[in-house]
Amino acid sequence: MLLVFIGLYFLLTLGVGLWSARLVKNTADFAVAGRRLPLPMAASALFATWFGSETILGSSSVFIEEGVIGVIEDPFGAALCLFLVGILFVRPLYRLNLLTFSDYFRIRYNRLTELMSAIFMVPSYFGWIAAQLVALALVLNSLTGLSTSTAIICCTIIVLLYTYFGGMWAVSITDFIQTIIIILGLIFLAISLYDEVGGLSTLITEQKPDFFRAWPRGNIIDILLYVNAWMTIGLGSIPQQDVFQRVMAAKSEKISVQASFTASAMYLVIGLIPLFIGLAGVKLYPDLLSGDTQLLIPGVVLRHGGVMLQVFFFGALLSAILSTTSGAILAPATIIGENVIKPFFKNMTDKQLLLVMRLSVIIVAMAATLLALWRQNIYELVAESSAFSLVSLFAPFFLGLYWKKANATGATLSMIIGMITWLVGTTEAWEVPPMLVGFAASIAAHVIGSLIFPGTLFDRPSTTQE
Repeated sequence: MLLVFIGLYFLLTLGVGLWSARLVKNTADFAVAGRRLPLPMAASALFATWFGSETILGSSSVFIEEGVIGVIEDPFGAALCLFLVGILFVRPLYRLNLLTFSDYFRIRYNRLTELMSAIFMVPSYFGWIAAQLVALALVLNSLTGLSTSTAIICCTIIVLLYTYFGGMWAVSITDFIQTIIIILGLIFLAISLYDEVGGLSTLITEQKPDFFRAWPRGNIIDILLYVNAWMTIGLGSIPQQDVFQRVMAAKSEKISVQASFTASAMYLVIGLIPLFIGLAGVKLYPDLLSGDTQLLIPGVVLRHGGVMLQVFFFGALLSAILSTTSGAILAPATIIGENVIKPFFKNMTDKQLLLVMRLSVIIVAMAATLLALWRQNIYELVAESSAFSLVSLFAPFFLGLYWKKANATGATLSMIIGMITWLVGTTEAWEVPPMLVGFAASIAAHVIGSLIFPGTLFDRPSTTQE
């Protein structure tokens, strides 16, 4: 019975996505849903940006082992990211009326920085998409016995089909439906476990000392690791196309701001539910800790609940992962089309560009699938993808918006030096978090490059209003 419902859910999702193709008339429809989303859909789309495998499977797994200090990155860092987007970035970006995030780099700096931002941004999505595909595969493996590799390929085909045809309209409509299922499914499961474990207070008192400690110890390395955890998604996911697309898809600047704050609050509240479910699961079924802890919650559901509970939960889980995966595939595909390929073909029509973006969806999905087949740790894949953008893109993006002296020379040096520093630190296994060092190097390179070489080297006059 459960497998029948799962199959029907996949078919429904695919059907909605394919139906959304009717709304796609041009690249603006495909990339930013024609900038026509009302508040409920815009907020749902932003909430669903990252609420996927890491939050439900990865974070709950880390939480039961390390406590609150282990899940600062998600859900707390993710909620912080959406809050900062609403305060600092929605208004100036929305007013520019851009199609992609890399368009900003062209307008603020020049064509070279546009291309570089695209080159640095696109690979950052592969790990994120791979993490979602791995999560989908793990769920299908636990339900059907399909091998992980086969399940990854099947999930890729499903997500690829409706993203290819429906673009951002498909992502937004399915996000709205899936957000409702996520909230209902997680709440339904949490309520069913609440009385079984003796209530929340009983569960809290049974944890080891310091389990709910939310701040670092006095050791400088612990403090740096703590800051690193807040920044990984909290800042690292700000200069990303998937967030940008959802911000730009709202039908007004005001709605976009409201959607960011609403999504931030939703992420924080709903993101705490899987943590509770994880603790309750350990109490009721401690033997599940002997296996892959990323599958703890699915294991609890299969043992604890009847068919209706299982349908609600697995519907919620699949909803969350599908939402994140489809948006993450679409984001780099639009950048490849708009910022990498289109500039080399001056006479490209909008219809031709739309085809290029759709073909790019296939390329991105295939690359992420190969990565998912190679590496299958959800939490690590997500963390690495966020670090990639933080060390290369955040400084030129933020300083470009809020520092008048920022120029293309500084932006170029910032991306290159930040990335190289992070890669060296990762290779050498520095004790200090390499992401923090790369981030600091990126900022320093941008400031120094802009001050020492004003209007020289890679620069041309900016066309934005400063």
